[in-house]
Amino acid sequence: MRVIAGSAKSLRLKTLDGLDTRPTTDRIKETLFNIIGPSVYGSVFLDLFSGSGGIGIEALSRGAKEAVFVENNPKAMRYIKDNLKFTRLEHKASTMTADVMHALYQLEGEKVFDIIFMDPPYDRGLERRVLDYLSGSELVYDDTTIIAEASRDTDFSYVEELGFTVIREKIYKTNKHVFIEKAGVEDIC
Repeated sequence: MRVIAGSAKSLRLKTLDGLDTRPTTDRIKETLFNIIGPSVYGSVFLDLFSGSGGIGIEALSRGAKEAVFVENNPKAMRYIKDNLKFTRLEHKASTMTADVMHALYQLEGEKVFDIIFMDPPYDRGLERRVLDYLSGSELVYDDTTIIAEASRDTDFSYVEELGFTVIREKIYKTNKHVFIEKAGVEDIC
């Protein structure tokens, strides 16, 4: 896995062996950042279920002002910290080795995010738990973009009940990115 563009372009990132994390492939990451590209520069970015940190590092490399990485696996967090140091982006990053729900609670009142990316383990309903929390949270602006990476068959029809709307869905071979904002907000995604 490598950084696609920006200040750390072409640098290879360490990833965990095994199935504990599923690093987003370079091709899918490039597609994702082609979609959100203009909104990344100067943003405050939250990378939930960070794995090796590839998405948040890509955001920092492309000019995000700040990124917070949340990962509960200590070994994966060591890789994130190593990758941040290797890419020389650690000064723009904060890391939290914690359960995502606990981390969201801890961040409440401390930060507000322009973009929230989550890549939870598939088919466990974790994206719904996060969206349920964010629906009443001060971590999001009215126009915060929330992006969930999920298996192709993950159902997001419930988001309207939580006050959100799906503004775009990009489907790949085995998974998808779902772009979500608060209901009533227009965006170019």
